[in-house]
Amino acid sequence: MEFRKKWISQFLFATFMLVLLFALTACSQGSDSSEGTKEKEENTAAENSSDDSKEKKMPRVAFVYIGVPSDGGWTKTHDEGRELVDKTFGIKSTTVENVPEGPDAERVLEELAQDHDIIFATSYGYMDYVINVAKKYPNVTFLHATGYKKAENVGTYQVKGWESSYLAGTAAGLLAKNGKIGYVGAFPIPEVIYSINAFTLAAKAVNPDVEVSVVWSNTWFDPTAEKQAAETLLDQGIDVLANYQDSPTGIQAAAERNVWGMGNDADMSAYAPETYITNPIINWGDYYVQTVQSWIDGRWKSESYLGGLKEGMANIAPFGKNVPDKVKQKVEEVRKSIISGETVIFKGPLYDNTGQLRVAEGESLTDEQILSMDWLVEGVKGSIPKN
Repeated sequence: MEFRKKWISQFLFATFMLVLLFALTACSQGSDSSEGTKEKEENTAAENSSDDSKEKKMPRVAFVYIGVPSDGGWTKTHDEGRELVDKTFGIKSTTVENVPEGPDAERVLEELAQDHDIIFATSYGYMDYVINVAKKYPNVTFLHATGYKKAENVGTYQVKGWESSYLAGTAAGLLAKNGKIGYVGAFPIPEVIYSINAFTLAAKAVNPDVEVSVVWSNTWFDPTAEKQAAETLLDQGIDVLANYQDSPTGIQAAAERNVWGMGNDADMSAYAPETYITNPIINWGDYYVQTVQSWIDGRWKSESYLGGLKEGMANIAPFGKNVPDKVKQKVEEVRKSIISGETVIFKGPLYDNTGQLRVAEGESLTDEQILSMDWLVEGVKGSIPKN
């Protein structure tokens, strides 16, 4: 009996110790789990905090303008793009207006580089100054409009202006009853030259007898000089006047003579509502937003961006209220043909206006060749000034 009691006592003690051991193990595991969960939560919070920090880090962005946003043309379109950037990212970008294409541009760029992350230089003549300043500020990202020189921290961007100019030329050719069209060119640089050439090829495609007379204003924004240049052409009895400047004075001069007019870069219908046709326009906004986003994401790399009708960068303004429907319909057909690739604008055989074969039959110009164009096509009356 004594033995039995002793055995039961030992059994109960062993059972008690076993239960106690299980209890302590469970507590330990619960504590470890709790601490693990807490640690995981802290890590997640830290990651979220890090993500928030990344999201809040916005670049300091600046734009350098050749003119003012109220010019109604080139600078206006860039400023509309800037506004989209500010709205998209909730920032306030810096703008510097009326910066001439000379040594002063380098001073402005260098001042901006000291406290900005991204600088958009929006005129062709800034190119060398951008390259100079970019060498001194390798951590700043520079984007140069219409130029061709790049560096590790310098990219370029350009619109396929020849596509929108071809659409404008189609309309002009259909409306030029006497076959005489005038074109006021800004500066004799490739972007103006290829625009005149594409415009002329389109006009001749729908009206083979068309001749496009060109005069140069050597200005981007000088209403007085541009009006004088326009009047020189209007005095020749032209039916349509196209203008490649930032001001609307050319189409206003045409309206005074009751002549169809075209401006450039932005919708200028308000300046000559009765005689306005349309003109090439540019949408920089999408490109600017994509560029800033790529910088924020750490994906930005130097490139030469080129956008056309297909990308939505190139386009034409809405037609004037008196443009016939048949003209609108034909231009829309041509638009679709360019986007699909059926129409290749600079396709041979192409001759210049001195009779020299420039593009052989069965060949076509590359984008690089177009962007460096320095000759005028057959059908253009005028010449390229020599420096």
